[in-house]
Amino acid sequence: MARVSTLTFDRGTLILHPPPKGSEWAQFVQWDERIEKFRLPAHQYRNFLEAMRKGGIDVKDDARHFQELQLPTPEIQPFLHQQQALHAWKQAGRRGVVVLPTGSGKTILAQLVMHSTPRSTLICVPTLDLMHQWYAGLLKTFPEAQVGLLGGGSKDDTPILVSTYDSAAIHAERLGNQYALHIYDECHHLPTDFYQVISDYSIAPYRLGLTATLERTDGAHERLTHLIGPTVFKRTPEQLSGGVLSPFKEVQIKVSLSPEERQEYDRLIEERNRFLKDQNINLSSLQGWQQFVKQSARSQAGRGAMLAHRSAREIAFGTSGKLRVLSDLLSKHLGERTVIFTDDNATVYKISEQFLIPAITHQTPVKERHATLERFRSGDYPVIVTSRVLNEGVDVPEASIGMVLSGTATQREYIQRLGRILRRKEGKEAILYEVISEGTSEERVSERRRGVEEPKKPPTPIKGLEQGTLDLNTSVSWEDL
Repeated sequence: MARVSTLTFDRGTLILHPPPKGSEWAQFVQWDERIEKFRLPAHQYRNFLEAMRKGGIDVKDDARHFQELQLPTPEIQPFLHQQQALHAWKQAGRRGVVVLPTGSGKTILAQLVMHSTPRSTLICVPTLDLMHQWYAGLLKTFPEAQVGLLGGGSKDDTPILVSTYDSAAIHAERLGNQYALHIYDECHHLPTDFYQVISDYSIAPYRLGLTATLERTDGAHERLTHLIGPTVFKRTPEQLSGGVLSPFKEVQIKVSLSPEERQEYDRLIEERNRFLKDQNINLSSLQGWQQFVKQSARSQAGRGAMLAHRSAREIAFGTSGKLRVLSDLLSKHLGERTVIFTDDNATVYKISEQFLIPAITHQTPVKERHATLERFRSGDYPVIVTSRVLNEGVDVPEASIGMVLSGTATQREYIQRLGRILRRKEGKEAILYEVISEGTSEERVSERRRGVEEPKKPPTPIKGLEQGTLDLNTSVSWEDL
């Protein structure tokens, strides 16, 4: 009697034994001399089984430990873009990345995905704040489901598990065959050497990535196609403005350095540029910056050039002219819910002290941060000032005015900060002010960022999918798992 080939899971990999007949399976496996069996990567689970079925090869699947869930239909009326995103994801084989701006309902889309793919689900998020937000939202939408947490002292074993990326990576070998659906919130965090084991060690046949800012400066976002799937749907803030999101406008204000600031700024930039010229370094690329950092640690001249660069940056970011503009803007928008963004904590505390505005930085204790945001939500605090800690991963209550005093270097950071003020409210028009120092590198960086913005064009409709026609069936297209 012929032995049946069996597929089993082993700490982030798959073992195939004994080998089946034919040769179709050989392209997926490698021989492991330690155990004298064939082994293949866990993330090849779906591709392997599809190839075996197509070739008529019988393989017993003992790898998966998924559970079927009973999830009620979410009591929501999805927006058209959420319906289209769900449709596009399902059409792509229930694998892929959806790019939507902050405030457009990515969490609701994920809940629709979970309902349409009712199997054990792992949700990965970058922060503990987001972990608890997801947990509360899932309990509200699926009150009868078993939802657990992994991270922040919790180590649950439940069919629906919300985890930080850190904890999921640490436990990747154990979790790899437990969940059929992976949801990666802020998925641009995934393609790092540490985090991507969550995907590589998993057999999950269904994967959804969510982000407002897909591109990474190191180009690693291109690995998301391998880790999750291709980008299947995308909408920009401009495309959803005035409908799902509040209408908004951007206002750039340029301030001049004082004569003393200008003289010192030019001196520091000249010192930095002499070193860059001697070392043949061009800062217009990521590789150039990395080379500058490397060379700055190798000589006294390099250290001096880096210090000059940072000091010049501090002058451009913290010029007194920006504080005068800030004072005028606060008077103009007196009583309106406002978030002030800066690049560094020192400027945050300077503004907080001078204008008596509550501050939130990464140094702010968690309880104090929550209390400040609650008072901001209620209107007790109409204005808060922060650095990068509120760029993502925190549910900032409704605001209509954003004032960016520094830190607009990347398209990602800019979109993240814009997203803090776009949540829709009847009659609201959001305004994002960008205050930059004229004649400095800050101005040139802002111009480059504006130059790569996508054109403001209407979204391309998905044929055959109109408002109100969302398919909420729970059928699973690939395999009845």
